[in-house]
Amino acid sequence: MIDRYVTIAGDSAAEIEVKRSRFLCSLHRASEESGARAFVEEMRRRHWEARHHCSAFVLGPDGSTARSSDDGEPAGTAGAPMLEVLRGAGVSDVVAVVSRYFGGILLGAGGLVRAYGDAVRAGLDSVRLMERQKMRLYVVEVDHAHAGRVENDLRARGITVRGARYGDRVGLDLAVAPGVDLDALIAEVSAGELVATACGEDWVDGG
Repeated sequence: MIDRYVTIAGDSAAEIEVKRSRFLCSLHRASEESGARAFVEEMRRRHWEARHHCSAFVLGPDGSTARSSDDGEPAGTAGAPMLEVLRGAGVSDVVAVVSRYFGGILLGAGGLVRAYGDAVRAGLDSVRLMERQKMRLYVVEVDHAHAGRVENDLRARGITVRGARYGDRVGLDLAVAPGVDLDALIAEVSAGELVATACGEDWVDGG
């Protein structure tokens, strides 16, 4: 079972030039196909002067959803090599759009394959990669007077604190990696006074 995968930390863009044609690669993080396609259309509107807006995306922890489009370029010369670069980099939840500003010189099929692939490589080189991990989620209710100390102590022990909710008490939302004995850590930082309540699982951004 997959419990971690690599994605990009945020949006990025990079440009290469081949025989006076400009290839602008825009990368975006998306977890659903609708979001990936919306980004393609956004780039089409933003770079409306470009002749082609070729795209590829890989989605899901296992990368099971993958699509590509040549957007008017000869079949197999744009979307497929873009997708191959994403696959080769081992990333998922990533959509790449390469907007081509035609420079007046035909590149041929081989030239297009290299150019579109190189544009995506340049895009990936310009962005930070990060790991996402499936973690167990918990909430711990803490008195206001002790919330800051408990939060700091848990962070110091490698526990991810996703947020805090304030009411009569402070609810600390925690994400815990498999194999971590949270009960023991909670007992340690609270002298046995606090209890963590499980509330499911989720994918959490790492470093």
